[in-house]
Amino acid sequence: MDTFILLFDGLLVAAQPMNLMFALIGVLLGTAVGVMPGIGPALTVALLLPISLSFGATGSMIMFAGIYYGGMYGGAISSILLNTPGETASIMTAVEGNKMARDGRGGKALGAAAIGSFSGGMVGTLGLAIVSPFMIMVALSFGPAEYFALMVLSFVTVSAAFGGSVARGLTALFIGLAIGLVGIDKLTGQPRLSFGIPELRDNISIAVVAVGLFAIGETLFIASKKIAVVDKVEAIRGSVWLSLTDLKRCLMPYVRGAGLGFLFGPLPTGGAEIPTFLSYSTERKSARGVAKEEFEGPKGAIEGVAGPEAANNASAAGTLIPLLTLGLPTSATAAMMLAGFQQYGLQPGPLLFTNDPALVWGLVASLFIANVMLVVLNLPFVGVWVRLLMIPRPWLYAGILTFATLGIIGSQGSVFALVLLLGFGLIGFVMRRFGYPLAPVLVGAILGPLAEEQLRRGLMINQGDWTFLLTSPVALTIYAIAAAAVFGPVIWRLLATDKSKTVFAMDGD
Repeated sequence: MDTFILLFDGLLVAAQPMNLMFALIGVLLGTAVGVMPGIGPALTVALLLPISLSFGATGSMIMFAGIYYGGMYGGAISSILLNTPGETASIMTAVEGNKMARDGRGGKALGAAAIGSFSGGMVGTLGLAIVSPFMIMVALSFGPAEYFALMVLSFVTVSAAFGGSVARGLTALFIGLAIGLVGIDKLTGQPRLSFGIPELRDNISIAVVAVGLFAIGETLFIASKKIAVVDKVEAIRGSVWLSLTDLKRCLMPYVRGAGLGFLFGPLPTGGAEIPTFLSYSTERKSARGVAKEEFEGPKGAIEGVAGPEAANNASAAGTLIPLLTLGLPTSATAAMMLAGFQQYGLQPGPLLFTNDPALVWGLVASLFIANVMLVVLNLPFVGVWVRLLMIPRPWLYAGILTFATLGIIGSQGSVFALVLLLGFGLIGFVMRRFGYPLAPVLVGAILGPLAEEQLRRGLMINQGDWTFLLTSPVALTIYAIAAAAVFGPVIWRLLATDKSKTVFAMDGD
């Protein structure tokens, strides 16, 4: 009951005119960037970090969450009409959605995607409100050993989930940890890794790191690729409103997709790709009759759009559970939102729910409002969003570079910040060019100093005895999960290889 009282209080905060405006701005921007391939919510939040300081913490976080949800909605439009997912979470939507568009049922596919995103978002947000208090009760019992173990878990799992290999993910993580060490040591007051440069003694701004890596680096990477294929956008044919028969076919995919998305959202799997893939696989295997024929043929099955779209929005809500209750990001956009909290001097976790409940519950409640806004904006005005696909790419990325530079100038006000911005942009470009993930860098830069603080606090309490890290059953369990995240996939591949060799040998006999 207390949860629903707090949620009602949050609705009063979210319904304030300024917060409604921030939610509307967020969902508009999120849908726009979701539609345009190559630009995602993480990049957009990075661009807005420097200028959002003037918005206030509550308004900024409501806007960032709206961008996150909107990106999930918008990604379906380019997936269905262009066969090019605007967001990685919409990859599976393109499989059946584009077939439906070519068959003259693009409107039905867009309608199923919008309603699926709405239902998945609502289920996920309600789950977020119900589960978060239980997570807080667990987190309140944590001490330095448990918090340090959580940081290690975040480092390891994010590195394993985002990288093409664990080695690349860990390399990116150590770059971020090195960035987090720059500045004045809080315990001794001595400068570290400042190289005699006065500006580096104040630490490196997370906004500069985020904008450089995600905006500048990503733009340079895309500009370096030669795109010879001309994109062909399918015209929207048919009504976007679903018939009763269509809704009956979509009902169970919506339920299954929302369940899978919310289940996998809190897990450090790197985003919504896994639940959307599982949702699509489930719908394809369970298809019967006409649906099975449409899955196997060129027409496209509406269930293959409904399930993954419900899964990706429910996953976005699930991602916010570990972010808000433990301060652990499990996706690139969640890492950017963590940077947003940090620039206001806030650390997500159980104390945030106690010290600033209006912010937390206002943010959760705003997600319900954002979902309603998104379904209203997507169904009737889908033709407006399609026009964004016609913007020439050079104009688009030139605008991103300009906006990123102006944002850093406005927030930092120094030439040295621009030099750092360019430096991190080049680092981001090189990392993207050679397949190194960017999210672990940001996670290392943000959580590295916090992990160091918990480690040193524990050592001081235990008079330098480091074995305190291994005496807590909870911490040991977390370390075991972290080890499984690193070595589990390797062991699985080795077992799969041995099994295939055995089968091959039996066939040879």
